[in-house]
Amino acid sequence: MTANSNATAAEGSASNDSASHDSASHDSAQASRVWVVMRNLVGRHPTKERMRAALDLGRGSGRVRSLMWLSEGPMSLSGLAEAIGVDAPYATLIVDSLEERGLVARQPDPADRRRKLVSLTPEGCEAIERLQRIEREPPPGFARLSAAELDTLEGLLRRVAD
Repeated sequence: MTANSNATAAEGSASNDSASHDSASHDSAQASRVWVVMRNLVGRHPTKERMRAALDLGRGSGRVRSLMWLSEGPMSLSGLAEAIGVDAPYATLIVDSLEERGLVARQPDPADRRRKLVSLTPEGCEAIERLQRIEREPPPGFARLSAAELDTLEGLLRRVAD
């Protein structure tokens, strides 16, 4: 190989690296745009306000988040506070509010009688079912997609999630 062909090969390699970098940068920018659209779609539907209104829970999302966590099973107040990202006194206020509405109950923890566990009441379980129905309801735009488009979207989202 001559010096000239070495220089040409090096230039070609450099331009390929540059093209590859530009392509990766473009792909990253496109992925970011798509991610923003997905987050906006999910963030707007269902609205937290709609979920709170369905259960007449007032302002703030702590009560809805607490109910969702408690649907997994009973939790201590400190565990619930940690799960929803609030301090223990605020978690107590949330549980007090949910208890007043008949959605949760406190009982002694069988493993540690000094600690209370919070669990859903039958009314709380019904509230969770209403919230889950609201969560499963797709945004109106999904009705404009064909069955094939929905299959494609589902396949793509499953690939991204895996």
